[in-house]
Amino acid sequence: MPRPESRAALELEDTGDLRHDLVDHLVALAELLSTTTGRAMQRVIQSARENPEVALPVDRIFERRPARLQQVVDTAAARGELPPVDGYFLAELLTGPVHLYVSRGLRPFTRAGAERITDVVLAGLRHAAG
Repeated sequence: MPRPESRAALELEDTGDLRHDLVDHLVALAELLSTTTGRAMQRVIQSARENPEVALPVDRIFERRPARLQQVVDTAAARGELPPVDGYFLAELLTGPVHLYVSRGLRPFTRAGAERITDVVLAGLRHAAG
């Protein structure tokens, strides 16, 4: 079971340090995905594409997340931490590797891994903005 602070970190914080907040978020996500509950949630989410009765509640759960993430991203952009970016796109870039680490199970997902992923993604966004 993920620690209570891991579950809280899944709700992306805005402490004024986007990098720190994103790293915490990725660590918490990996911890959750590594649990029986997390694996069950992944199976439910995957089955939602094929089952309209499952799709509706899953869609409702995920409707809230993009708005909150975009708010955090917009605030960080206003502080100059990154260029304006679509929050959904940023989330996919960051969380994709976490899902691969956890599902493959070849190496443990560490805070250092979360920092590396976050740094590469943020540097890429900054570079692309030129």
